[in-house]
Amino acid sequence: MTTFTDLGLIAPLTQALAEENYTNPTPIQAQSIPHLLGGRDLLGLAQTGTGKTAAFTLPTLQRLIEKKNRPAPKTTRVLILCPTRELAVQIQESIQTYGRHLPIRSTMIFGGVTQFSQVRAMARGVEIVVATPGRLRDLINQGHVDLKAVEVLILDEADRMLDMGFMPEIKKIVALVPKQRQTLLFSATMPREISDLAYGLLTDPVRVEVAPVSSTAERVEQKLYHVTKNNKRALLAHVLRTENVERALLFTRTKHGADRVAENLEKDGFKAAVIHGNKSQNARQRALGDLKSGRINLLIATDIAARGIDVDGVTHVINIDLPVEPESYVHRIGRTARAGASGVALSFCEVEERAYLRDIEKITRQAIPVVEEHPFNSDLPPLHVVGPKPKRGGNRMGGQNNDRDGGRGGRKPRAGQAERKRQDPRRQRDDATFFAELKGEESRREAPPRRERSAEARPQHREDRRPTDRQADDRRPSNRRPDERRAENHRDAKQGNRHAPRNDTVRGDRPQRSERPAQSRDQRSDRSMSVAAMVREVEARETQPRRERSEQRHGEGRNGNDRNHHSAAKSKGGNRNHQGGARHQDGQRSNGPRNAGGQQKLKRGGPVRG
Repeated sequence: MTTFTDLGLIAPLTQALAEENYTNPTPIQAQSIPHLLGGRDLLGLAQTGTGKTAAFTLPTLQRLIEKKNRPAPKTTRVLILCPTRELAVQIQESIQTYGRHLPIRSTMIFGGVTQFSQVRAMARGVEIVVATPGRLRDLINQGHVDLKAVEVLILDEADRMLDMGFMPEIKKIVALVPKQRQTLLFSATMPREISDLAYGLLTDPVRVEVAPVSSTAERVEQKLYHVTKNNKRALLAHVLRTENVERALLFTRTKHGADRVAENLEKDGFKAAVIHGNKSQNARQRALGDLKSGRINLLIATDIAARGIDVDGVTHVINIDLPVEPESYVHRIGRTARAGASGVALSFCEVEERAYLRDIEKITRQAIPVVEEHPFNSDLPPLHVVGPKPKRGGNRMGGQNNDRDGGRGGRKPRAGQAERKRQDPRRQRDDATFFAELKGEESRREAPPRRERSAEARPQHREDRRPTDRQADDRRPSNRRPDERRAENHRDAKQGNRHAPRNDTVRGDRPQRSERPAQSRDQRSDRSMSVAAMVREVEARETQPRRERSEQRHGEGRNGNDRNHHSAAKSKGGNRNHQGGARHQDGQRSNGPRNAGGQQKLKRGGPVRG
């Protein structure tokens, strides 16, 4: 059997391993360490609890000793990225354990705590930095960390960092690391994003795959309890009293659920601690320390800590709530049966969680044994009855098994649907008709596009729409002054030859532009007059007496009655703008041409009287 000495590790490392009673390497360690000592990039696929932390820690420590380069201030030689604070603490403890006989400095960078100690450690420079992407990116922006001297880049639990949304931060951090480096990537699963990241970061990597993510630990005994939601608390107390639970991890789906379970356990006489994302880093480390020291034997956690808890001697893992992601089930029960030990995994399943159970059994490819003899057993319907309804849509036929189910996603066809399909005339066409239609469709596809057609094939009315020479000249830019162009346009409009007749733009009975009568100068508005003509007209108005201008302006009424009214109003010494007004035959006074109809205008105080 292969030993650590046979792998080529130096004496200080083998001495530290012997002190921890580690003599034989795990499969991933035996396959990875020789390639890493040779400086190769590596892609490691292994489930949790297989010893991959020591697989990259031991050769990295030996590389630092063989190449003694003192790091400059704010720099580091090895950068290890991980998703959670608990995993960062676990890696840091492994580095200190295996490198206890080596003069190597290391530090941790993660959020949830003050950055003072982290900045002070980086000011001197360290050989190894274990960091989470968020806080590391923050210190880089502040200028406290420089990655220009990184020799080894390690990404641990890359799929978990992808799930937590750290991938944009990782890409920004990798862009700051030198290209000449050794890169190691470890992941429990290999989704498409991780595969793309791996081939973008690694250079001629060695692929080491020990156990797929779907495989659970061989020494873990799994049990399943069917229970209603209201009886989970009583069942948990029953299991803790009847089972030989020495040290257990309890997993819930939500943070609020973890706090509620801790309160219920305290009421039932059990002492437990809680660890989840809302707890401070000091509280989380205190809870893990109490579990390791034996002050408590129950620790309640969420999935955020499922991959970051490495505690020896965990005998039981209890899934109070089944996880939504089936991969999380494998990582949960992987907290027990570590380092060759055995363990027990208990799972509580209610009716609403039967769909999650189905996914777990599908990915693990094994059925979890059900415990029937317990006082809170729940009689549930068969598995295929309970769970989410089949999704509708997704393709035109409405789901899977389109040919057999009539395109209704596994349901029976509607009444008469099969008969209507058989009577469909499109299904009764013979082969000759089908090939004739197919040939016609191909001929239409082979027709030239519209833009490639010749001018003879274009409609004749498009030829009529081509602008005339005069219109083309009008569209060209001119150096003439605006008043000269307007004067020329007025002359053309008066002569009726501005544009050629356009038969395709006639709308209704509206005459064409060439058929409209020419307007006189008096009928043209001031807007269409030249500047010189406008100036002359203004000067003529100024020299004309005021009375004549008033008569000329008001003599052009709206109709003949208005003009007669104005002529009568002039004899009384006023018009519609004067005080007098006109008197009609009925003796009523009018205030202007707008009241020529004989209607009496009323004000607030009554009718206007003379």
